Amino acid sequence: MKLHYLIIIVPLLFPAHIFGQELPDLGDVSQATVTPHQERQIGIQIMREIRADASYLDDPEITDYLARLGHRLISAASQTNSDNPFEFFAIDDSSINAFALPGGFVGFHSGLITAAQNESELAGVMAHEIAHVTQKHLARMLSGSSYLGIIGSIAALAIAILASRSNPQAGQAVLATAQASAIQSQLNFTRKHEKEADRVGFGMLVKAGFDPHGMSTFFERMQHASRYYENGIPSYLMTHPVTHERIADIQNRTRELGYRQVPDSLEFHLVRAKIRASRGNPASIVSEFKARLQDKRYINEIAERYGLIQALLRAKQFKQADEELNTLYRTIQSDSSAQPLRNHRLGKPIQVEGDYLQSAAMIETLAARVKFADGQIDDAFKLYQAALQSFPHYRALVYDYVDALLEHKDAQTALNFINEQSRFIHDDIRLYRLTAQCHAALGNALLQHQAEAEALIREGNLRAAIEQLQVALRYKHDNFYQLSSVEARLRQIKEFVAAEEKNK
Repeated sequence: MKLHYLIIIVPLLFPAHIFGQELPDLGDVSQATVTPHQERQIGIQIMREIRADASYLDDPEITDYLARLGHRLISAASQTNSDNPFEFFAIDDSSINAFALPGGFVGFHSGLITAAQNESELAGVMAHEIAHVTQKHLARMLSGSSYLGIIGSIAALAIAILASRSNPQAGQAVLATAQASAIQSQLNFTRKHEKEADRVGFGMLVKAGFDPHGMSTFFERMQHASRYYENGIPSYLMTHPVTHERIADIQNRTRELGYRQVPDSLEFHLVRAKIRASRGNPASIVSEFKARLQDKRYINEIAERYGLIQALLRAKQFKQADEELNTLYRTIQSDSSAQPLRNHRLGKPIQVEGDYLQSAAMIETLAARVKFADGQIDDAFKLYQAALQSFPHYRALVYDYVDALLEHKDAQTALNFINEQSRFIHDDIRLYRLTAQCHAALGNALLQHQAEAEALIREGNLRAAIEQLQVALRYKHDNFYQLSSVEARLRQIKEFVAAEEKNK
């Protein structure tokens, strides 16, 4: 499904001041009307709508991969500013697009991730988006506007982004309400800022150790593909106009550096295989993976077998998934590019070193899911526990293990485990929701609603959080300290909401 109206929408949402780098100073006027805190609040409200939409890809493994890739690029910059940290996320959409929001939120369509033919191409797109953030493009455009006016126009555009996914006519109607002057302003400088984002992103890409050819090859392929698209242009080009001049400029910069081969991480291929396995009819996807493996039409055999197992799980072919799991492990041991995986036995954590750490975590998480789905409960729990020794805070493993404990009526063990993890994984929305499930299973309604309120607070839904805390206080409870904690939190959130309303 193509986002027909984002040609006007998404570039308007590039966030401003997040990380200050040694880049051209754009002047204090960029913060004249919108502070970093206000930008973050705007971004949080937009993310609240996105997270509630079915297209939001709430997959911790894909999210964690994007975060690691993004922060590798960010760390290549010489200076950072922690006013608004970056947060990377994925949208389940087969179209090719990426966008940035106020407050450091950067989204990638799953179609763009699978369209990237190598990791340097994906990193090139990400570096470009990060550069829009670090160069304060949105803040420059919004200077001189009122805060309320900014909220109104950005809210309308955010709604249009979601509406246009399922109902293009609705998206167009919402877009028609946006301020014409703001749209015209955006159209007037988009090309200039795209070129600036290319330059800054290119430097980031090189410093982070990626192949700089990735940026130009991706743009070239998108431009070439435009003639085959229904509307004459891919979604990415609709929101990021690419000119021959831009491509030539990037190529010239690349030529000066010479060629160097940069291998992809295994995790890149695993993430792409997981996305491919999640699309379409499960039985058909299984057949496609099997055909590619039989004909040896793949870039990475480990990733292709990983994707087949994911597809088999979707198709509920659990016995075959378990059989393929053994084949996957044999492939890992025999693959010369996977030498860091050593002394592995099925059901035991993969011993790893270097870049294979997160890839091994993804494989072990999949193995535990297969055992659990196939009814091998004891083996599944042993695998979860062994894998958590090697990857103690890997979020996908943590979430899955808690889900497994809850399904097997061991809420207290699950709660104890969450409390231990919370010392290292902070402000995690899903952990708060799992905590609420644990308290519900244990019959503690007060703490259940308090945990749900904490999740809502981190989603930016403060009014719903207030309602949850009020519900919590309706339940009689003998623990004075827990009751006092809920009352104090309720007062704090109410005061914060009141202050925000006053400041508007």
